[in-house]
Amino acid sequence: MADFPWVLPEFSQSATRSSALPALPSQSSNLHIRATSDAEAVIQWLEEYRASSQTLRSYRREAERLLLWLHARNMALADMNREVLSHFEEFLSDPQPRSQWVGPSRPRQHSEWRPFRGSLGAASRRQSLVILQGLFSWLVEAGWLAHNPFRLMRDKSRRLNNQAPGIERYLERELWQWLWQWLNEPLSEQATPRDRYQQARRVFLFGFAYLLAPRISEMANARMQDFQRTEGRWWWHVVGKGAKTARIPVPDDMLYFLKHWRAALALVPLPEHDDDTPLLRALDGRREVGENQLYRVIRATFQEAAQALENAEGERRHIEALRRATPHWLRHTAITHQAQAGVELRYLAESARHSRLDTTARYLHTEDEEWHRQLTSHTLSRE
Repeated sequence: MADFPWVLPEFSQSATRSSALPALPSQSSNLHIRATSDAEAVIQWLEEYRASSQTLRSYRREAERLLLWLHARNMALADMNREVLSHFEEFLSDPQPRSQWVGPSRPRQHSEWRPFRGSLGAASRRQSLVILQGLFSWLVEAGWLAHNPFRLMRDKSRRLNNQAPGIERYLERELWQWLWQWLNEPLSEQATPRDRYQQARRVFLFGFAYLLAPRISEMANARMQDFQRTEGRWWWHVVGKGAKTARIPVPDDMLYFLKHWRAALALVPLPEHDDDTPLLRALDGRREVGENQLYRVIRATFQEAAQALENAEGERRHIEALRRATPHWLRHTAITHQAQAGVELRYLAESARHSRLDTTARYLHTEDEEWHRQLTSHTLSRE
């Protein structure tokens, strides 16, 4: 890669590619980690997050962006002060030159790989700074750095407050109902077996996401045996974020779509307790589907749906929502609609596998509805 001579390694690899970065000229006697370069120090920080693949991927992306930006300026982490931090924050909102920093999704080893898909919005910039603040705190504690520039951020509590007032990245019920109907439209008589298989997989994928609110990594890693029957009730057993295990009630609709998906795979209706085969399969009906491929399938479906809704002259806001939607919107949609259906907060938190109730409470829109209803009683004459 001409523009980027090195990147942080995939954690499935044993070797690192940090040798292109300059090591610090001297090391503190208080150093508590074994590292000879900024990249090696960052890699040790990332090691703390191995248990969660999603967190690890997100944290590596933000750390890598910072390291590459510093590298382009012949700077190291130790050069980060409050002024440099301000410049980096500005850079996140408009990475320039765009030809060097921004590009379409590509494999990391591809010559056209770039760290950004586009400029970061306010929420994404805030998330990046929150992650990097944690990185600098850890590096100071490890003795690698002497100073954390985030500590000088005057309005840090406001600018790094990553608790959004509510969840907005979800499909409203009306839009979800249209999408679900569109997904289930009968295929033409000319449809090939491949077309029918792909539709069956897509219907099951979106049904699974809507009924059980899995994260994309949990969908990719799910096995048939994760669905188990205990005392007449079906449960989905899942290893989620932070390697935490949980079991989620399987509603009748989920069992129905599981049976139909297994029929598309030419399997008996329900899985055995020792069936360790993948739940979601590639086009050959046997191989598992990785997270990246799953992400592309869901995103492509949203884009196709947006075009179909536009052709049908649907509402512009719904079309734009589908164009923006990512796989994680399905989880937000599922939890939001469960809350609207009256699922109690404690059970909602268990199903979502949130460690804090206030995280789950962000999905509750009932107070907004009641507030809106009551305020409509405050009127003016229209005469």
